[in-house]
Amino acid sequence: MTKVFDRFLKNPEEASCGCEGGCCGPPAAKPEGGQTEARPAPLTPADHAWIIGSVETAEGDVPLVATRLNRADRNGTLLARLSIKRMSHAVRPGLYGFGKPDAWSPVFVTGNYKMSFDYLRRSLDGRDGWILVLDTRGINVWCAAGKGTFGTDELVARMEAAGLARVVSHRTLILPQLGAPGVAAHEVAKRTKFRVVYGPIRAEDLPAFLDAGSKATPRMRRARFLFKDRIILTPVEIAMVIKSKTFLGILIAWALGLIGVKFLSFNLPVVLGAVFIGTVVVPALLPWIPVRAFSLKGWLLGFLWTAGFLALNGLPATAGGWLSAASYLLILPAFAAFIAMNFTGSSPITSLSGVVKEMKTAVPLMILSAGLGLGAFIAAAVVA
Repeated sequence: MTKVFDRFLKNPEEASCGCEGGCCGPPAAKPEGGQTEARPAPLTPADHAWIIGSVETAEGDVPLVATRLNRADRNGTLLARLSIKRMSHAVRPGLYGFGKPDAWSPVFVTGNYKMSFDYLRRSLDGRDGWILVLDTRGINVWCAAGKGTFGTDELVARMEAAGLARVVSHRTLILPQLGAPGVAAHEVAKRTKFRVVYGPIRAEDLPAFLDAGSKATPRMRRARFLFKDRIILTPVEIAMVIKSKTFLGILIAWALGLIGVKFLSFNLPVVLGAVFIGTVVVPALLPWIPVRAFSLKGWLLGFLWTAGFLALNGLPATAGGWLSAASYLLILPAFAAFIAMNFTGSSPITSLSGVVKEMKTAVPLMILSAGLGLGAFIAAAVVA
């Protein structure tokens, strides 16, 4: 978690995502147009269970993939949702087929984050086509488009490496709408003679999109961020906090307090409550918290939680007690605010400029509040 603070202090623009690698991975190197490695040997069923054969093309054999997910696929998704082996949950970039593809079958483009790849092929069950997988460093299309890996240069280079113009007779690519910020369609057309068509935001809408002649309805173009969409992301948020050095430091300090270092004694449940608010409650209640900024949503709920906890446990009657209460009210809402702000990296309703603007205001205030709270905590220990 402290990495975001470090990045912000050095360059606010580089810390704008706020997801700290949980969904977006490390910063991407700038793609070099037209430069790809030599084509590796085609994958076979011996390499992955989701490969079920191959199809012969003018460019050699292309792996055929299943459109129904197996247990290993689902287990991999579960582990990624829990942020376990998240950055290795990827597929090899290149061209794949599904069903019984031929020269006139549609070509779908996605990133090599396996969850994105799995959702795409699953949505196309019962159909025939090609999937061109770009090297997005194992991150999803939306984040990759912002970082530049799902971009024009990578798309053109991957098409050339796969010999796509000789595999298919048409000149149309279907890209996910969330990849549009990274791809200049006119530049792709100029360099490859392929036309870019943007499909729906959600892979599940692809069948209806195709049946309508590759026409998207307004509903398909709308970014929906429903309760189930938000709550399914919370395990990653929790894992990010648990694996952070900040959280480890809190647990060490609490353990030292238990064994007699009274200077470090504090109430762990109230701290864990603030963590739960930032990682789960704010995402769950996101549309209904009556403020706009994610950090302010976290601060507001964190303040209510801390104040309620202190009230239920009796208001302090001594100077040391009041200082201790003040330290909780200064530190924990700021802590919840910071964690909640990280969720901007997982939300499709935020913008780069908006997140940067929020961080420029919120981060200094969090640091100030936490610093004052730490001072109150030290003062409380001295008075006691």
